[in-house]
Amino acid sequence: MEKKLPASIFPEKMQILSGSALKMIAIITMLIDHTAFVLLSQYEPATQTLFIFHGKGYSLYRICRDIGRVAFPIFCFLLIEGFLHTRNRLKYGRNLLLFALISEIPWNFMHTNQWQYEKQNVFFTLLLGYLACWAIEYFWDKQYMTVLCLLILLAASVYLRADYGWKGFVFIVIMYVLRMDKPAQAIVGSCWLSYEWKACFAFLSINMYNGERGFIRGKWAKYLFYIFYPLHITILVLLRNYLFH
Repeated sequence: MEKKLPASIFPEKMQILSGSALKMIAIITMLIDHTAFVLLSQYEPATQTLFIFHGKGYSLYRICRDIGRVAFPIFCFLLIEGFLHTRNRLKYGRNLLLFALISEIPWNFMHTNQWQYEKQNVFFTLLLGYLACWAIEYFWDKQYMTVLCLLILLAASVYLRADYGWKGFVFIVIMYVLRMDKPAQAIVGSCWLSYEWKACFAFLSINMYNGERGFIRGKWAKYLFYIFYPLHITILVLLRNYLFH
């Protein structure tokens, strides 16, 4: 039986991106963003204005940071796909928590070059969003419990001050609730992300998703996807300290 895909803004013939392709887009755009944040911000020529558009100057640094806005919505979409298709939700949540903890020291050094930083890395945001999806499904017939869980998780996102903050947490909830209607997901999600409108371009690739896993398969490939986050940050921090200090 052919799998029915959720409605999309694109016709079926244009839905050509697998989950693996989306992962690569998210990883590459995140790497561009973090490279700009860690390295290009320290390199004066990269911060000089190249052109002016609508009264705003754009440097190589600014362009790379804007490209990086695409990563987070794609990671949120993949998180929800993982939640819906994982065979072991407890293990999935455990992995998110584990890599949130592993990533914390590289994250802190990326921002302060010290062991501590007041904000937490994006894995905490993804974990809270994952728990929200679980709560919505588990307490579907008990709306008061759903609301209570979401409020507790929202408060946790405010307290932790994780990357993308409480707005990132709410965005994941929006993505989950509208998971079966990609046009509505794109419209509502884009409205929510209006404060960071470049991120809305992520919905183009999300709507080209074909529902297939793609070429990234197996346990080791999956964990390499997790490991990439703290690993690439560590490498960038080491390069910054070598090149600019």
